[in-house]
Amino acid sequence: MLNILHEDADLLALNKPAGLVCHPTKGDAYSSLIGRVRLYLGAGATAHLINRIDRETSGVVVAAKNAAAAGELGKLWEAREVRKEYLAIIHGELQPPRGTIDLPLGKDETSEVAIKDCVRPDGARAQTDYAVERHFQRGGHAFTLVRLWPKTGRKHQLRIHLAAVGHPIVGDKLYGADRDAYLAFVKDRLTEEQRAALMLENHALHAASLCLTWRGAPLRFAAPSDAAFQQFANPECATLER
Repeated sequence: MLNILHEDADLLALNKPAGLVCHPTKGDAYSSLIGRVRLYLGAGATAHLINRIDRETSGVVVAAKNAAAAGELGKLWEAREVRKEYLAIIHGELQPPRGTIDLPLGKDETSEVAIKDCVRPDGARAQTDYAVERHFQRGGHAFTLVRLWPKTGRKHQLRIHLAAVGHPIVGDKLYGADRDAYLAFVKDRLTEEQRAALMLENHALHAASLCLTWRGAPLRFAAPSDAAFQQFANPECATLER
């Protein structure tokens, strides 16, 4: 039910699977990560998710087991004292091999999708550092496996930044090349052609690790990416995290 990376008296570090929401959108306790955490902890548990990632994004999520720990951990996030590393598989060959994407983000007022943001001059400052792991080919098409370190925490920041520089994440229904894919997905009308173009059931973005200092001790939580991610990036299915 839960893929636990670390547990102590005050916190849990979890590897959230792709396709699971962090907070409930319906009544089933198993339908969200926080619901599963509370079931795991038992009756009367007061768990709090400290960070959240998108439904289709997999990887490290930290939960506090009590309000005091939630408050302490929340302050670390607010002070930007947590280093986050992501892995993504993107279309094309990203160049140069290392750099920073510095593009402001705000609401996409041209889209009928309410949650969609975009690059806009009057948006909030957003910066993402990246380093190419490797370029590879599949089916005659070029892809890049890239590591990402967000310096700010804007909504959909990594997905928008990569799409804005011409390299959308594989499987991204909202910021990929097909502008209809997201609405088709939520309305359950994705065609087989659209599914084939997306290439993956969930977008290929993985929260690989978090580093923080907790009560004077350095902690690093690292999560392996799932089989679909690894098989796409490497047919040999070699482990990508380090």
